[in-house]
Amino acid sequence: MTTVTGPATAADEPAAPAPPPPARRTGGRARAALGFAAGAALLFGAAPLLLSDFRLALLAKYLCVAMVAVGIGIAWGRGGMLTLGQGVFFGLGGYAMAMHLKLADAGPGALPDFMQLYGQLDELPWWWRPFASPWFALPATVLLPMVVAFGLGSLVFRRRVRGAYFAILSQALAAAMVILLVGQQGTTGGTNGLTDIQGFFGYDLDDPVNQRTVYFLIAAALLGLLALARQLIQSRYGELLVAVRDGEERVRFLGYDPATVKVVAYVVAAGMAGLAGALFVPAVGIISPALIGIVPSIEFVIGVAVGGRATLLGPVLGAVAVAWARTALSERFPGTWTYLQGLLFVLVVAFLPGGLASLWALRRTRRAAADRPPWWRRIPPARSGRTRTEAPAA
Repeated sequence: MTTVTGPATAADEPAAPAPPPPARRTGGRARAALGFAAGAALLFGAAPLLLSDFRLALLAKYLCVAMVAVGIGIAWGRGGMLTLGQGVFFGLGGYAMAMHLKLADAGPGALPDFMQLYGQLDELPWWWRPFASPWFALPATVLLPMVVAFGLGSLVFRRRVRGAYFAILSQALAAAMVILLVGQQGTTGGTNGLTDIQGFFGYDLDDPVNQRTVYFLIAAALLGLLALARQLIQSRYGELLVAVRDGEERVRFLGYDPATVKVVAYVVAAGMAGLAGALFVPAVGIISPALIGIVPSIEFVIGVAVGGRATLLGPVLGAVAVAWARTALSERFPGTWTYLQGLLFVLVVAFLPGGLASLWALRRTRRAAADRPPWWRRIPPARSGRTRTEAPAA
């Protein structure tokens, strides 16, 4: 008896299998939490116990550079924007903090020491006066670089300036800022900058205990920025930023504005650089044009390239490694350390294009290749033809 069936309907089709639980995401969060715990133990436990006060102060300086590298990793590694002028935002945050600390050291109504030394001013300039208040100076260390980055980014990215043109433009901005600071000797300290900063909100920076407190503050800020960067990268905005980097025109056709996406990344990187500059001042006690010009801006990018710009932890590792190598090589080879530092950069870029962060992935790849059977064992057996006893398909 033949049964007549109608066309298959959606109710007759087997139900789609339920999506698997997000174990991968949960595992990623667990690894991230474990990594942050290990970093906190290293920065807050091992480093203060194993390093002297001098070396700990150097590490605080390196961590400030690493904070700048985190922002460059977002803008360059994820967004494809080669920022060669991060020294501008680092300097804006540093000078904002240094101006407040110099006014605090001078006392209410008094001029900073360098203004009295040069003798060009009889009263405090009007644009210095707001920085006497910590309620203005502290937000300005982050907001002022972000405002400048927003203005520059809106002007540049909406005109579709990108690639080498954007890199040259950002580098020219760093050079212009250095010229401006050097030319205003009476109000900015000129070539010397703002030096001999002795206090930090009532605490004497010459005291080793207070120096360690500043180090702990810098370490906590770095971990906080890493957490913020990870959250930004893992969000939908992070995926959109990578899409803009890989296919800007396709993103525009999908209805998004690539300029807005780039401006957000550029502003976030500028805010991170400004915070790093603000914390750099109490750690070192000085801010000058030599620390924010073209050469320091390029060194920031070199650290990110050495560590691996496509990862979260790579820029931090690269920035600390390059800064440490610079100190170690200059101590042992005073006359040739710059050539050795350049050779180190060339070797890393030539043999590790992904940076130091790719060492673990390269090790896993080689281990997988070693465990793989030889090629003659991977050849599938030949299929035999159909035998005579096989019935033809109906």
